[in-house]
Amino acid sequence: MAIKEETSKEDLFQEERIRAFEEIENRLEAIKKLLRQAKIETIKYYRENPSSYAVVKPTDLINDYIKDIETLLEK
Repeated sequence: MAIKEETSKEDLFQEERIRAFEEIENRLEAIKKLLRQAKIETIKYYRENPSSYAVVKPTDLINDYIKDIETLLEK
């Protein structure tokens, strides 16, 4: 009969924290696809409305959020 080692609370916590990075990476891949779609929509809109100053997608806000994420990761 094999003896089963118990996984410590610390190990479980650490595994969960590491798995969180995988989830974030997957979400970033999905965001990349959404960004490509948003760019295409924006190009289409401006071609159809060449004199427009409308903000089709909030790129300034998106850039601010990305800068915040970069700051968090660089600490």
